[in-house]
Amino acid sequence: MVAPAQALPDGVHHYDTADDVPFEISKYWHQRHNIFSRYDDGIWMTDDAWFGVTPEPVANKVAEHVAAAPKSKTILIDAFAGAGGNTIAFALSGRWNQIFAVEKDPKVLACAKHNAEVYGVAKKIWWIEGDVFKALGKQLKALAKNAVIFGSPPWGGPSYTDFEVYDLGVMQPYSLENLYTSFSVLTREVVLYLPRTSDLRQLVKHAKDEEKLKVTHYCMHGASKALCVYFGDFALE
Repeated sequence: MVAPAQALPDGVHHYDTADDVPFEISKYWHQRHNIFSRYDDGIWMTDDAWFGVTPEPVANKVAEHVAAAPKSKTILIDAFAGAGGNTIAFALSGRWNQIFAVEKDPKVLACAKHNAEVYGVAKKIWWIEGDVFKALGKQLKALAKNAVIFGSPPWGGPSYTDFEVYDLGVMQPYSLENLYTSFSVLTREVVLYLPRTSDLRQLVKHAKDEEKLKVTHYCMHGASKALCVYFGDFALE
């Protein structure tokens, strides 16, 4: 189903031809059908959102793995929804009774809502515009104990690729310590989507006694795109 034509908000784009695409995002635009297979149906993006969106095959596999949380976890909170790549995959999985998607940039949130309409899942998602840490302290606080919190935080731009081993303590604007401390106080099941070169020694410091952390690399065309660390009880193969 093609989403009905709408006027795009300021700062929101759907680039049809390479001539229209700003140089700094051109390599991402050329991968647009890997990022959203239904891009041609009218996907919306801001220029900055291209840097953070999870490619659709990766998002679908992550959603499959996150679904292996304990059955008592019936709520999914997407802490940094961005343009909706992961949120849409979670909704398509059919695993969750409720999905909450939090995004503080209103233009990016408009993209996520629209893109979810393109995929036919917008009505399965509750949208929250604002800071995720404030949302977790207020409207989501009572729900979080029954939730998996998934976080695909900003990585500080493409500069993370400059490091052979990426220091998660300097990740901006939220460090690993900041994310884990804020999320794990609310629920045991926390999943973080992080740069593929993340320092595993920093992740291990947050493992519980005798716990083996589950870390999965997600690859496309033979190359790792990112990794996820699974805190809590996930029945992964």
